[in-house]
Amino acid sequence: MDSTLDRKNEIVMKLLHYFITEQNYNPIILQGAEDEIWLENLESEYKIIRIVSGHVHNDEQLEFDTFKTKRVVKKIKRKTFTFDIKVLSIFTDLGDNVHLEKKDGIDSVYLYEADDIKNYDFVKKVFPDITKKLKFSEEGMRLFLKITSDINRKNKKDAEMVNDVFTPKKPYITYALVSINVIIFLLQVLFPKIMDMFCVWNIGIIKYGEFYRLFTGMFLHANIIHLLFNMYALFIIGSQLEGFLGRSKYTVVYILSGLMGSLLSVALHNDNFSAVGASGAIFGLMGALLYFGYHYRVYLGSVMQTQIIPIIVINLIIGFVSSGIDNLAHIGGLIGGITITMGLGIKYKSTTSEKINGWIISVVIIAFLFYLMMQHSF
Repeated sequence: MDSTLDRKNEIVMKLLHYFITEQNYNPIILQGAEDEIWLENLESEYKIIRIVSGHVHNDEQLEFDTFKTKRVVKKIKRKTFTFDIKVLSIFTDLGDNVHLEKKDGIDSVYLYEADDIKNYDFVKKVFPDITKKLKFSEEGMRLFLKITSDINRKNKKDAEMVNDVFTPKKPYITYALVSINVIIFLLQVLFPKIMDMFCVWNIGIIKYGEFYRLFTGMFLHANIIHLLFNMYALFIIGSQLEGFLGRSKYTVVYILSGLMGSLLSVALHNDNFSAVGASGAIFGLMGALLYFGYHYRVYLGSVMQTQIIPIIVINLIIGFVSSGIDNLAHIGGLIGGITITMGLGIKYKSTTSEKINGWIISVVIIAFLFYLMMQHSF
């Protein structure tokens, strides 16, 4: 094995070790990509890192490399619902007449040795510790064994976290919610006055202070068809989401997004308005699933495109064009599901600042809707 190949392999190994174990990047499998490795971290400023070990002879070949990179990045944008992807291309073998420059969201560096990274301030600004982390006391086979061992350990940990989130779990809370709704419907049949006593009725809430109606109304249903449709949706969506979020977070999302749906509905209806149904809370679950799917879009990107988003859009359209459907509750629940889930956080993904922002937004929305609601007079 010649010295040039040894040099490039050492640089590539050190870079892989840094970006995978220190910066949480994950490899992307690309068909037809030779002598280059793509890494992805959608939470980083550089969402894509390219490590190119193939020889680039001249500027024309570099232009073609840039063209290919842009084409792949477009596909990644569509798959991951990411509108802005900044790329860092790291070259390890350039001809003397190749001129690197920043262009169209792609920054490029050339490393003859790993220590050359110190010459690129824009890289050190994003990765302040990279110069230090690319230094190793090990050499040769010892270096190779250390790097591969560390990367394998990191990949194993990541796989365990993904399995923890996506392994199917018994949706006991969903079973309980469906059961509660069915039992209450049976009670409605036996005692019809329950509907009048507990529905979301704006006069009762605003004029008589019966704020409990904002919650109780989400457990009542107008008829058997209304119940069956909502319970089917709750079972299908809830069975998945409960496992993704965990039982406590899932319960909070259901209740609070249902509350936000009721609040928006009452706040924007001025007449003697009343409503019942779990659809506001169910739209909250859809919003939570959308927010979860965005954070795990590497795994759920195609599902979001073909299932989650179309279901939300179709149901909102049905609500707008059909009479007798409280679409304001749907919209309020959807918004609530997103913001409440943001506040609760997504396991292994959300930062403390994101969760704080989620709760601030949720509290502000609830307070504003409550204020609008109380401005009505009867």
